[in-house]
Amino acid sequence: MIRIYTDGSCEPNPGPGGWAAVIYLGLDEKVITGSEMETTNNRMELKAALEALLTVEPSSTIELFTDSEYLKRGITEWMPTWKARNWKRKKGKLANVDLWKALDAALGKHTVEWMWVKGHAGHPGNERADRLARRAMKR
Repeated sequence: MIRIYTDGSCEPNPGPGGWAAVIYLGLDEKVITGSEMETTNNRMELKAALEALLTVEPSSTIELFTDSEYLKRGITEWMPTWKARNWKRKKGKLANVDLWKALDAALGKHTVEWMWVKGHAGHPGNERADRLARRAMKR
């Protein structure tokens, strides 16, 4: 079982952003981060999850922890409908469609259980991913 904690950050929103993932493979740990000059918080949340899924070996079993309801609900509730509508929302264009499609493709290579945690509530994995994303944002 692989545990992944992800977070994205953007200040102001939109503006410069950063993302981070802390990946635990047994006792081993891998940290990945990145940033973009002009982005949104939601894009950084999606990017963190995507890059984490692309980093681990195919066919992995993963618990992915996020404080983003947008990310978790997008994957677990909304995505099947978006796909059935050719990646559109009921009321038109789907924001961040490029990242949603890439996440869909990455998810096809793994078994993922999506875990939501409340942000800034003292959860060690989430707090660490948050600090790393904020640090990446400032680069």
